[in-house]
Amino acid sequence: MAMNLKQKGPGHYVLDVKGYVCPHPQLYTKKVIEKMHKGDRLELIFDNPSSAESISAMCASEGNPILERKNEGSTYVFQIEKT
Repeated sequence: MAMNLKQKGPGHYVLDVKGYVCPHPQLYTKKVIEKMHKGDRLELIFDNPSSAESISAMCASEGNPILERKNEGSTYVFQIEKT
């Protein structure tokens, strides 16, 4: 189990934090978003249900919209835009 950050294309990143429990998915997400540029997108993949609430709240408070939320079985995929 390891945090996995990849660049999928210009301004498009994928962060896979499956296997981590709160607060780690939120903390890793926050660190990655802080390093991104305005308009960049982050595809966040995680499998801890309670992280969905904390990450949603963090994005709302920081003004970074979640453009899409998918639930694929026990895996969640959020598309987040840095503003």
